[in-house]
Amino acid sequence: MKKQLKMPHTYLLLLFIVCFAAFMTYIIPAGEFDRKEVDNRTEVINGSYHEVAQHPVDFIDIFRAVPNGLIEGAEIIFYIFIVGGAFGVIHRTDAITTGVNSLMNRVGHHGKWLIPITMTLFSVLGFSIGLSEETIIFVPIGIALATALGYDAMVGAAMIALGAGIGFLGGMLNPFTVGIAQSIAEVPLFSGWGYRTIIYLIVLITGILYVMRYANKVKKYPEKSLLHDIDVEERRTMDDDVLDTKFDSFRKRHAVILIILTLTIVINVYGIFKYGWFLTEMSANFLIMGIIVGLVGGLGVNGTFDALLAGMKDILFGAMIVGFAKAIVVVLSSGKIIDTIVYYMTDFIDHLPAAFSVVAMLLTQLVLNFFIPSGSGQAMTTMPIMVPISDLLGINRQIAVLAFQYGDAISNNIIPTSASLMGLLAVAGIPYNKWLKFVWKISLLWLVICLTGLIIYMYV
Repeated sequence: MKKQLKMPHTYLLLLFIVCFAAFMTYIIPAGEFDRKEVDNRTEVINGSYHEVAQHPVDFIDIFRAVPNGLIEGAEIIFYIFIVGGAFGVIHRTDAITTGVNSLMNRVGHHGKWLIPITMTLFSVLGFSIGLSEETIIFVPIGIALATALGYDAMVGAAMIALGAGIGFLGGMLNPFTVGIAQSIAEVPLFSGWGYRTIIYLIVLITGILYVMRYANKVKKYPEKSLLHDIDVEERRTMDDDVLDTKFDSFRKRHAVILIILTLTIVINVYGIFKYGWFLTEMSANFLIMGIIVGLVGGLGVNGTFDALLAGMKDILFGAMIVGFAKAIVVVLSSGKIIDTIVYYMTDFIDHLPAAFSVVAMLLTQLVLNFFIPSGSGQAMTTMPIMVPISDLLGINRQIAVLAFQYGDAISNNIIPTSASLMGLLAVAGIPYNKWLKFVWKISLLWLVICLTGLIIYMYV
């Protein structure tokens, strides 16, 4: 029997890129731009590039780059750990799962509202707390409700996966993508939320209409379901009693916990815009929230900190990948070739019409997400290069952040290297090729919408 080819581990891929970056320090001429401080941020000076002495990175420095990357990315890494820990406490109390389950069950009795309300709910969780892997636990209930209403499993999975994906694309308050990218770009945290909201609403409406159109077609002509040849009859036999026993009942303490979560997000946003809070202040507020939620949720003091550590453990993959991604930048910087790469890339892009340079930025992020499916890891890898490129081309840094954000989010719904997507499809029992056939058209439409939005933002 032939062995099935497996995609290399994300960390292995990143380590390979670190080694490749070190190799390039022997080939690419070292060079630097002069820089200046403008409005409390560092900008490169156009036309100041000059070659300097070569600084090749040796073998041992390749591996030193990883701990150095962890050290340089410490503020962001520990922010991810603390936020992940705080949400670990919330998940331990079952407040989100029971709340979503309760709402979906209520919506399930009003079939025509099931899709728009569920997709909107998960999109809010997507743009506020970066809901991603957690969507997997809601798939069985979503499929059960959808099939009970005469739809298929694709509809149940899509309204959850695409709903959260739409919120991730909007990213107005997402600390793991927009928050990190903007901190690297040295622009105010969560700035540009108004324009992001407009694009988010357009994407949300088109997504809802797309899923509803498919759902209505399947209900009217079951043989047109993409899953028609797959046995899903056992899902159709699930009744309301089965659905109600999947999660604990929604209680007052669950409502209080969700209110505390909402208040924490509101306080953070207020502090960011009013007092210029950054990652440290936000981390502190999430830590306070986690402790209060644990006590309100009946976990006790020890149980609260156990849940906090469990949440940190769950987010370990995404947090540590930041350090490995930062190691790439450490190697490029210590070898003094990052400015050379920027110089030649801008020289090439500069000969293109302005709109094409923005398109190139987004498409680059779209491709890179296949290899680095972690949003925070991709931000750490690409933004240090994209920011000086945008400066030299006279493009607003916010556009570089948008290009990263949209390229990352759109491809999350397609790439087989996404652990959350593949896990969700496995739970749903939907083959990847069937999902791809369902999702490629709406993903293409979203790409057009985001590209158009980027170009408009550039000129406005």
